[in-house]
Amino acid sequence: MLWNYAKVKVANLREKSQAELTQTLDTYKRELMDLKVQQVAGAAAAKSSKIRDVRRNVARVLTVLTQQARSDVRGQYAGKKYIPKDLRAKKTRALRRALTKNELSRKTLRQQKKEDNFPIREFAIKA
Repeated sequence: MLWNYAKVKVANLREKSQAELTQTLDTYKRELMDLKVQQVAGAAAAKSSKIRDVRRNVARVLTVLTQQARSDVRGQYAGKKYIPKDLRAKKTRALRRALTKNELSRKTLRQQKKEDNFPIREFAIKA
């Protein structure tokens, strides 16, 4: 068992492989289970802070695991036309529905003719 209740550094977790992360996750979960059993048995109140630390460590490991999985999937969809909705940029509903730069710059045939035939007049002012 680890019996290390100190905060796990996420930078250290990111260096580990997925197999190592699942192994550390299992050890933290076992550790948490043991602490909960001790708490039910009536151990000291100091165990509650240790339980909190171990729970947070479990959360950190799970976060790194999901981030790695999502980055792998992002790599698979890089350059593709369609991306799964959970990987797309969230933004706001209005921004997602806004016109793209290409759509904004397009002009109708009538507008093009108008601009060609009637350019903006420029006058030089005499001082």
